[in-house]
Amino acid sequence: MRLIPARLWAMSALSGILQVLPFPIAGPTPVWRTAFCWVAILPLLWALGGEDRNGQPLTIGQSAQLGYLCGFLWYLGNCYWIYQTMYLYGGLDKPVAAGILVLFCLYLGLYHALFGGLLGAFRARFGVQGALLLSPFAWVAVELARARITSLPWDLLGVAQVDNPLLTRLAPVTGAYGLSFVIAAINALWLVRIQVRERRFTRLALTVAGVVFIVVYVLGVRRVRPPRVRASATATLVQENLEVGAAAKGPEPSEQQMLESFAYLSRYPGERVYLGIPELPGTPLVRFVPKAGPRRSDLIVWPESPAPFQENDPAFRAAISGLAKEAGAPVIVGNIAIDRTTANARGYYLFNSASFVTPQGEFAGRYDKMHLVPFGEYVPFQKLFFFAQNLLHEAGTFNSGGTRTVFAVNGHRYGTFICYESIFADEVRHFSEQGADVLINISNDGWYGDTSAPWQHLNMARMRAIENHRWVLRATNTGVTGSIDPYGRVVEAAPRHVRTSVRVGFGYEDDLTFYAKHGDLFAYGCALVTAAALGLSLRARFAVD
Repeated sequence: MRLIPARLWAMSALSGILQVLPFPIAGPTPVWRTAFCWVAILPLLWALGGEDRNGQPLTIGQSAQLGYLCGFLWYLGNCYWIYQTMYLYGGLDKPVAAGILVLFCLYLGLYHALFGGLLGAFRARFGVQGALLLSPFAWVAVELARARITSLPWDLLGVAQVDNPLLTRLAPVTGAYGLSFVIAAINALWLVRIQVRERRFTRLALTVAGVVFIVVYVLGVRRVRPPRVRASATATLVQENLEVGAAAKGPEPSEQQMLESFAYLSRYPGERVYLGIPELPGTPLVRFVPKAGPRRSDLIVWPESPAPFQENDPAFRAAISGLAKEAGAPVIVGNIAIDRTTANARGYYLFNSASFVTPQGEFAGRYDKMHLVPFGEYVPFQKLFFFAQNLLHEAGTFNSGGTRTVFAVNGHRYGTFICYESIFADEVRHFSEQGADVLINISNDGWYGDTSAPWQHLNMARMRAIENHRWVLRATNTGVTGSIDPYGRVVEAAPRHVRTSVRVGFGYEDDLTFYAKHGDLFAYGCALVTAAALGLSLRARFAVD
């Protein structure tokens, strides 16, 4: 570490900070701030191309150390909400919550260390310029490793450009990884030296060409807009606004009171609707004059929530069946499912589920959440993490579902994924592949409070809409609840932190994007190029040794 100059450490730290800026920090991200992603990796790449105090190229280990610092700071800034979630909602002591956040950042920062180490190996074999050209492939390969090894593809770099109508055209083919590749490539190109024969007007021509390119790009982003998608159906999305964990104080309403309240909201939607992303400056808030009598909808959705609804509870089943029959619409509702078994010591399996009820009031199917939240819905390596307490009353005991279920009624098919699952693009796409013509995301974002996490979660759900070219309907406990069109635009949404419901338009899409059909082929291609380059680098090193 002593051989690495301070200026390289400073540039690595700067890169970690810059990578935080394009993503939500305490609310929705203004579009102007997403432009930081085009230079966010630049300082790290510059540092990795530097020399140690002896004037020698950085070793693989030194490069990994610079990457590690960058990654630690990025996760600290991007996922700071873990601290608040742990102490405010999970009931942990503040020092313990802070320790968990630091351990989280130290662990996930290893992926940036891997990126730095890869570029260090490439530099030894291909030189600085070759390493820069290979850096976009390595970046995507590391993002793929995050998704496949650690199962935490939270805020891939490409998600920062979810509002870029030009760049998001890649997503239906490459997924968010394609956007990450372009962003990483632009960052690298700032440092790539291109040999051009010097002429009288060479520098002026290159400067003018660069300015023209930037101007055309900016104008293109402003002028190019995806086509409007007409809604052909309506859905009522319920936002229960129940306090969670240690933040829940005071007397709780009874289950019957909650059922009656939420059933009423299902038939009588709220009067206020945002025509876009809530709390983003410029988003209009519309107030509707309430109409007499219930409003008709083609679908009713209740979110994942801390309400003690159990699928086998007779009172719960009667209330939901009655609602479906009264409304003449299918209902998707988050609940807890219990299946008796003799296969384990406790005698049952416990699932975080979404039940599907037909317009005739029949419980016709259930999707059990397949990707559980570590330290929330289960505790991995419990003996090692003996200090971890449950963040939910039911947490730490859930079982993973084994089957991805698509609900069908009236000629339409609904794919439902629950909360945290929205960050897994390669899993969500299977719903489209299995014929779902609309996607439903039920979530309890109450655990995040007023941090960056609800907005980060929203943007990842928006990217899933683009990748699959599907409407996504989000029903959440505290917000953001609303409809997202196939181009990732939030069309209508409810105000946050209020008990309400929103009646939104949506449509059914039956096309199958390349990404929905083939998944992460592009990312695996980048991983293959990275592996081949690493193999050549190590082979050359061993040959020299």
